[in-house]
Amino acid sequence: MPNLPNISDAEWEVMRVVWGRSPISANDVVERVSRRKAWGPATIKTMLNRLVKKGALTFEQEGKRYLYRPKVSQDQCVRSESRSFIQRVFNGAVAPMLNHFVQTQRLSKDEIAELRRILDRKEK
Repeated sequence: MPNLPNISDAEWEVMRVVWGRSPISANDVVERVSRRKAWGPATIKTMLNRLVKKGALTFEQEGKRYLYRPKVSQDQCVRSESRSFIQRVFNGAVAPMLNHFVQTQRLSKDEIAELRRILDRKEK
């Protein structure tokens, strides 16, 4: 897998908006992120610029507007972050991580059934 950019927690908020609405103007990103976070337009535009510099986003100018698109997929970033988390917190071991979450989180019957289906498929 290519080297993926290190995306901060705050930048994930911006990336989620771009992944969901690409291509999207900077003003639309500001509007959508502002609904969830009390961040000013300058802060959000700074994050857009940082994400471009990190290689997570690309943009094109259309008149006075900047349209942003992701350069990396959400799935790629989730996989990378998941691997990093498992390595840091559980020393790379998946079973203790799963055990921890199953033991400490409330799971619905549907979620438990889905976990069983996933494990059954993995076993085959």
